[in-house]
Amino acid sequence: MAANGTGLPMARKPLAKIVTEDKQGNGMCHDDSAKGIKAQTIDELHSLQKKRSAPTTPLEGNQGAFASLPDDERRRQQLQSISASLASLTRGAGPKVVRGDPAAKSSQAVEHVAHRHHHHVEAPTISVSDDSSLKFTHVLYNLSPAGALATLSGAKTGRSPRDKRVVMDDTTQNELWWGRGSPNIEMDEHTFLVNRERAVDYLNSLDKVFVNDQFLNWDPQNRIKVRIVSARAYHSLFMHNMCIRPTDEELENFGTPDFTIYNAGQFPCNRYTHYMTSSTSTDLNLARKEMVILGTQYAGEMKKGLFSVMHYLMPKRQILSLHSGCNMGIDGDVALFFGLSGTGKTTLSTDHNRYLIGDDEHCWSDYGVSNIEGGCYAKCIDLSREKEPDIWNAIKFGTVLENVVFDEHTREVEYGDKSVTENTRAAYPIEYIPNAKLPCIGPHPKNVILLACDAFGVLPPVSKLNLAQTMYHFISGYTALVAGTEDGIKEPTATFSACFGAAFIMLHPTKYAAMLAEKMQKHGATGWLVNTGWSGGSYGSGNRIKLAYTRRIIDAIHSGSLLNATYEKTDVFGLEIPTEIEGVPSEILRPENTWGDKKAYKNTLLKLGGLFKNNFETFTNYKIGKDTMLTQEILAAGPNF
Repeated sequence: MAANGTGLPMARKPLAKIVTEDKQGNGMCHDDSAKGIKAQTIDELHSLQKKRSAPTTPLEGNQGAFASLPDDERRRQQLQSISASLASLTRGAGPKVVRGDPAAKSSQAVEHVAHRHHHHVEAPTISVSDDSSLKFTHVLYNLSPAGALATLSGAKTGRSPRDKRVVMDDTTQNELWWGRGSPNIEMDEHTFLVNRERAVDYLNSLDKVFVNDQFLNWDPQNRIKVRIVSARAYHSLFMHNMCIRPTDEELENFGTPDFTIYNAGQFPCNRYTHYMTSSTSTDLNLARKEMVILGTQYAGEMKKGLFSVMHYLMPKRQILSLHSGCNMGIDGDVALFFGLSGTGKTTLSTDHNRYLIGDDEHCWSDYGVSNIEGGCYAKCIDLSREKEPDIWNAIKFGTVLENVVFDEHTREVEYGDKSVTENTRAAYPIEYIPNAKLPCIGPHPKNVILLACDAFGVLPPVSKLNLAQTMYHFISGYTALVAGTEDGIKEPTATFSACFGAAFIMLHPTKYAAMLAEKMQKHGATGWLVNTGWSGGSYGSGNRIKLAYTRRIIDAIHSGSLLNATYEKTDVFGLEIPTEIEGVPSEILRPENTWGDKKAYKNTLLKLGGLFKNNFETFTNYKIGKDTMLTQEILAAGPNF
């Protein structure tokens, strides 16, 4: 594979165009209708039509246990693997699975049936009293898109973090972050198995299920094999877009997955089951390498559930998992963008002058950065061609539109309509973005950019951070939201989310922060805090910093020119701010210069500093390393007054 000057593979070449040749050279289409077809059934005819393409990912080394098997044996073992995934723990065998749609009556005749027996330690075997052993479960396996899909996620139009549970066992009790501030709410092994049995029984009661075998992480040395079993075409197509799609050869040699999701979201959990607080439950069992979804059809639960798994698995390999955007310049300079909703992460990381490695989830290993996903999950409320042309153009064949409103006659989407939810989304493969870098990998980052929309108006538009400050602000994960206008009151509300993704992390935030600092120091990356919020006053009196100015700041970071600027230090937060940036008014670089009421500025600055201190109390008692020196350094990097 050719290189592009960065030592990385070039993007894949586009597929060759289909050309209709005039074999007889007479300017007319040749009629081959007289020749007979080599098929006796419709299924066989379709199999002739589906020509296999060459793999788009190079296969190296051992091809796996399936590589030398005949096609029939390989497919039989593949079905046995799926049967194993769907096996009930209280029965001695998995369901009878058969490839194909139940509407195709001939499918059972042409596909192998798998009914694999399993041996489970300490699992009771009971006599089967239902009809599940007498029916076939039809498997729709790794289907390709049949068009664009507009769908609804039911009653839940967002994630349900309070219904997320993680099995606490002897290992996870010591490894994971539990208690105050943690997103990890415990459940025991028995309760997980109760919910798993409920999900598997529901899926096995259906005439058909969708099964996706896909990958996470574009780094070939550290990719994870995942299997998603679901009841809805919506969920299957969503994960087809969001995970990395295997080639035919990779799929044939897929083998046993590293992690499995059972999405029975159309069926509720039992509210009387221990640890359940509603009819919704999303359960992670890291020892069994399984996730169960009950009572919610929101597809984002699968995406973020796997992200949580990566936040557990990757640090074990000394790989840092990150909730960030990532892009790369033509000279190979990589930047990471962290930021909560409304900070401009998507807008600023999407730059037509740079390659997009990914928009949301990444890994940083000894080899560089890699995207975890194979697609994008973009917000599309108030979407327009003018504001977000890349997202607009990505909504085409194969895209999933979630909870959008459209005209039932013209089928035109009303992106501004919030009748269902404001959280309308579009899920599409990353190659739908014109400047996406494929494969989605890059060298070590040069810049780590932490974005905050400070509605208090006291943070500088840009600050250069030392390592301890980078860790402090990374752990804090700050932005400010504008409160509602009830009773005419308008004031900002501080929001903190550890590591800019507290809902998904599994370990204590300081562990991720220490890994980030170590990698930044080793590879010479610089940390930056960029305020995309207010200047000249808080929300209601000041003004939002112009996007054009923020883009100039980001450009100066990318080019390296900002490293050579002259810097001054601020009070309270102790931030290093440049005195001059080309294209940006110098007076806005120091916040107090833009405030008319200097006393109000000082009071607001101290108020925000206090909010930071109060938030960080959650982390102050956690020891990093053999002593508390690093912990003390991080604390000293926060507000000082």
